[in-house]
Amino acid sequence: MAKDDELQFSNHLPCNTLTGLTLDHLPQDGSVGHVRNFGKGADIWRPDDRADRIYFLRRGQVVVMTGDAEGNEVIMQVIERGEPFGELCFCSQEKGLRHTTGRAVTECEVLEISHRDFVSYLQKSTDALIKFTFTYCMRLSEMKLRVGVLAHRGAEERLGRLLLQLAAPPGLQHTEGTNEVPLHIGHEELAKMAAMNRSHVTVTMGKLRKRGLVRYERNRPLVVDVPALTAYLTDS
Repeated sequence: MAKDDELQFSNHLPCNTLTGLTLDHLPQDGSVGHVRNFGKGADIWRPDDRADRIYFLRRGQVVVMTGDAEGNEVIMQVIERGEPFGELCFCSQEKGLRHTTGRAVTECEVLEISHRDFVSYLQKSTDALIKFTFTYCMRLSEMKLRVGVLAHRGAEERLGRLLLQLAAPPGLQHTEGTNEVPLHIGHEELAKMAAMNRSHVTVTMGKLRKRGLVRYERNRPLVVDVPALTAYLTDS
């Protein structure tokens, strides 16, 4: 293929004009769903619960987890305020089960909407339907990247790729001159995201810090030098 005929990829720049569906796009009059509260550490759903409703986070933080072959918890998603979660209920067959766990990291307030009511709302709002479709695209991209992270067997490669994913979520581009990205995440959470044990993560992070690729201190955010870490992983 000639140089001029090569396919040109735009790094999802057209997607920058779209946004995912958030709590702010839902009716504010309480006509859709009802509010529920969960204490810190409470399960919003469990693996054998019916996948028949979707949630929007009003306050707090939620993680969606699965388990590895040894029964260890692996964090697949971290949900922040305003975001939908539990949306895979739309991919389940009738009477399908969750097969994951949704857990409140802090005290949480969520808007719970039944599958039927949410479908009815989407049928009435084309804008919400488009935003919800884009939300699926973003989540699919995130999951594909996470699978790629977990496919690496080397500790530095796996953890490094995870840090890069967290530092640059799908659809977001680093601006020129932006080298360092702060992450408010600890070794325990990184271990659950990377399907590694805590001590292994601590040792590996120490190696990355000695190479100047990350830096962290007690009670301060983890800082990732994105270009340096990218170059290191590429060379390795």
